[in-house]
Order: sequence, then structure tokens, then C-alpha cells
Amino acid sequence: MADHSLKNIPYSVLDLATVLDGYTAADTFKASLDLAQQSESLGYTRYWFAEHHNMAGVASSATAVLIGYIAGGTKTIRVGSGGIMLPNHAPLIVAEQFGTLASLYPNRIDLGLGRAPGTDQITAMAIRGENFNAAHNFPKDIEKLQQLFSASNNRASVRAIPGEGLEIPIWVLGSSTDSARLAAEKGLPYAFASHFAPTYFEHAISIYRNNFKPSAFLQEPYVMACVNVVAADTDDEAERLSSSVKRMFLGVITGKRELLKPPVDDINQYWDRMEKEAVEQMLYYSFIGSGETIKENLTAFVDTYGVNEIMSTSHIYDHQSKLHSNKIFAGLFG
Repeated sequence: MADHSLKNIPYSVLDLATVLDGYTAADTFKASLDLAQQSESLGYTRYWFAEHHNMAGVASSATAVLIGYIAGGTKTIRVGSGGIMLPNHAPLIVAEQFGTLASLYPNRIDLGLGRAPGTDQITAMAIRGENFNAAHNFPKDIEKLQQLFSASNNRASVRAIPGEGLEIPIWVLGSSTDSARLAAEKGLPYAFASHFAPTYFEHAISIYRNNFKPSAFLQEPYVMACVNVVAADTDDEAERLSSSVKRMFLGVITGKRELLKPPVDDINQYWDRMEKEAVEQMLYYSFIGSGETIKENLTAFVDTYGVNEIMSTSHIYDHQSKLHSNKIFAGLFG
């Protein structure tokens, strides 16, 4: 962006429904609704949940149910999935669930789709049962969904009721170049998981833009980048708060996942040099600091990559600090 401004960039939230150490999933859901209501009042565009399974610290496994809960407790903000892991579900079931959501909350529901299982192989087997070894064709499953949502499907032998004839935006989610090619081929908006998979971000969005084919759904490429955000009144306080998300990612790389821990003053007592480098690589696209610091770094990010929308995800232990971070971040776009 030539004017070095964030004013024309939509900003949104990805909520992983993180369970805090010492709290329950029920506490998490109440906090999510509170954050969604604040986000709506602050002008955020979307509030998405991601489908994950068998993770003690992530409570968004029943993604469509949570979307309904948040949509029912808000009025205008778009609510959706970032994403539904399509190999885990028959397209008809997804069409019916999201058709129901879109009927209850018209023009407010987004359907982001991913091709990964959102879990480990053993859990994926438990989810899919006898279908575990069946061939899964992500592109064809997207086409099936589009057909089920279309008004022209009204004479088919299999119909999505509700769902048929509803305008539910479909997004392709990804963390690799394969998803970029698919989104480009189908002329769909593309959301990249740069908050945990930064390696292929630049290459993937380049492939997407260079190969994009206009469709009935989208005339020009549209890239949304998801990034980690920890904002506070000072850089030092933000760094302290960010120790929670750093410890969370440390658990990912060591295989010792835990509930989200409170911040600590010295993160270096929890990792060695190689672990630190691995965590920092995964958190490469993170914006940590005061509003002034984040604005400078985020503006440079938008200028460099030309993204159309920013989605923030914030693993902050204290709820009031998380709300404050969310408010600071929204203020950067005003």
C-alpha cells in the first residue's frame, strides 16, 4: 500500500477457544463470547473458530456449534470457520450445518475449509472410522459443497435442506502451496495460516495471485493473513504477556502440550537455544509490543505482501489483558 496506511484493511479475529490452566472449556466459551461482543463493537469484520481435535488446550472441536453460540450472542459481526477440516465430514453434513447457521443468521456466516485432519492420525482414524483409508479429494468435495449450496440443485436426488440456494462464502485455508493453487483455480478467497506456518506464506500467496482465475464468487484475488498479536501499553509488558504463547508453541514442538500457562518474567528458563529458535521460527509473523510498535511493523508487513485482510489470534492468559490487546489492535486501523 503506497500510502503506508492500515485504514483500508479489514481486521478480524481467529479464536482457537484456548483453555487456560486452572479453567474449563465452559469458562473458555464465556470468554469467547465476551471477546466476540467486544470485537463487534470495535469494528472487527469476522470472528472465526478452527476445528481441532484431541487437544486439551483447544476447545473448538464442535466448530459449528460454537459458531452458532457466538452468532447468537452478537448482531453484525461475521462468524465462521477457519476452518472446517473437510476430510472429517461428508460435504452434505457441512452444507446442512452451515445452511442451518446461515438461515438463523443471514449474511453473517463464513465457511472456511481446510484439507488437514486438525489432529493426530489416531484421532483422525477415530473420527473417520472405516472411511479413514478412503480416498479424500479436497477439490471435488469443495465442488460438491458448491453444488449443494446452489439453487440449481433443487432437482437433485440429494439436497441440503437448509443450505440450498443460500449465499454462504467459501474460503480455502492453507499453510502450503497446494492450497494456494486450489484457491486460485477455483477463484475463491484464500486465508493463509501464517500464525503457525510462516515458511510458505510468501511463495503461496504469490502462486495464488499469479494463477487466480476469476469466478462467479470472486473477480480478483483476495488474501487474508492470520498473524499472532500480543498488544499492551508497553513493549516490555507485551513481551511478558507473550511468554504464554511462546510456552504454548514450545509444547507443540516438544510434544508436551499443556493448557495455556500464565505469563512469566523470564521465558529463557523454559527452553534451550534450539527450542527457542524453533518457536521463534513458527512465530515469525507475530506482532508483539505497544500499539506504536505493532503499527509500524504491521504497516511494513501489509506494504510488503499487499494482503487484503488481517486476522489476529491472541493467546493471552489474562482475559482483561486479552480484551485490552484486542482494543489496541483495532485502534491501529482507525
